[in-house]
Amino acid sequence: MATISAKQTRQNGRHKRQVIAHEAARQDEVAVYNQDAEFLPLGRDALEVAKAWAVIGIFAIIGLAVVHYLSLILKPVTLAVVVGMILGLAADKLGRLGVPRFGIALILSTLVMLALFLLVNALIEPVSMMIQEGPKVVEQTFDRMTPFLERQHWLNISPSALQKGPMSMDSLMQNSGNILGIVTSNVTPAIIQTLIFFGALLLFLYGRLKLRRTTIMAFPTRRQRLITIRIFNAVEEVLGYYFSTACLLYMGLGVVMTGIAFFGGLSMPILWGVFAFLSSFIPFLGITMMTIAVTIGGVLTHDTLLLGLLPAIVFFTVHLVMENLLFPAIMGRQWEINPFIVFIAILFWTFMWGAVGAMLALPLSLIMMTIYEELFPERKQIPQLPG
Repeated sequence: MATISAKQTRQNGRHKRQVIAHEAARQDEVAVYNQDAEFLPLGRDALEVAKAWAVIGIFAIIGLAVVHYLSLILKPVTLAVVVGMILGLAADKLGRLGVPRFGIALILSTLVMLALFLLVNALIEPVSMMIQEGPKVVEQTFDRMTPFLERQHWLNISPSALQKGPMSMDSLMQNSGNILGIVTSNVTPAIIQTLIFFGALLLFLYGRLKLRRTTIMAFPTRRQRLITIRIFNAVEEVLGYYFSTACLLYMGLGVVMTGIAFFGGLSMPILWGVFAFLSSFIPFLGITMMTIAVTIGGVLTHDTLLLGLLPAIVFFTVHLVMENLLFPAIMGRQWEINPFIVFIAILFWTFMWGAVGAMLALPLSLIMMTIYEELFPERKQIPQLPG
């Protein structure tokens, strides 16, 4: 019995040593493999990842090219969808009052058409006058700014350069004629896009609820459908509330600009107010162009530089206070956007779709921000309004 026990003990000890040796050998193999793997070239997995990203990049480039190529159709349709979503709250209120869907679409589309018609009717006469007086305004600006530019020696602008170079009166007049030709050639596409816009707006408002229901039911699970409902509600709420508030504030800014133009001696003060209202819907670029235009108008109107710059300074100050103090106080902090994101969006959509793209940059940014926050509510952060 003792002999069997001793033999068993020896066998167990031998087995344990074999297991330990086998484990040590396996660890050595793993260490050697890891050491060699550091010097191995990228394998098939890395190639698959690179191929996937390459396919995504190719489709992204093709998609952007299609969006740019079909801008004649996509611009008015996208604008109609955004305007229809902005009017979503008003459409819901009319629906609760018992108005049928076609009646809602017809009423809201007619109101938008009427507002656009009144705006164009108010602008057509002063804009026509500006086009007729354009060469005279350019000449006056040239004569008024020439002495000031000649005194700035660091610009290296000489009288001969102003008379014969690219900044001469002849060159400016020729370029102004080219600009008028470009504007005239774009009249027909603008009319076509306007008709597409109103047609798309009418049909979108008419089929809005059905399109929304179809999109929601396309998702298989209840959770996905609830998320889609929240996204639709949140997008319509943020667009409707944001732009209704913006319209009221920018109308006030237009009234203030009309007063600034009137007391500042600028011609056609109502036109200045309308331009201030419209330009405010394009962050950064709108206020920049408006301030430059008011500066030029003031310099042409007044003899002294200080009085000429005063209307632009007052307008810029009022706009700055409204955007950075009044607007955030009314809107709150939950629907604000990072200014850098808005700036990049404006540059991108302006490059893709021109002036319409610049107007759509902010609404599209609001839509994307709202979708992201509804999909990832745990990652919500407090952004900032554009100045």
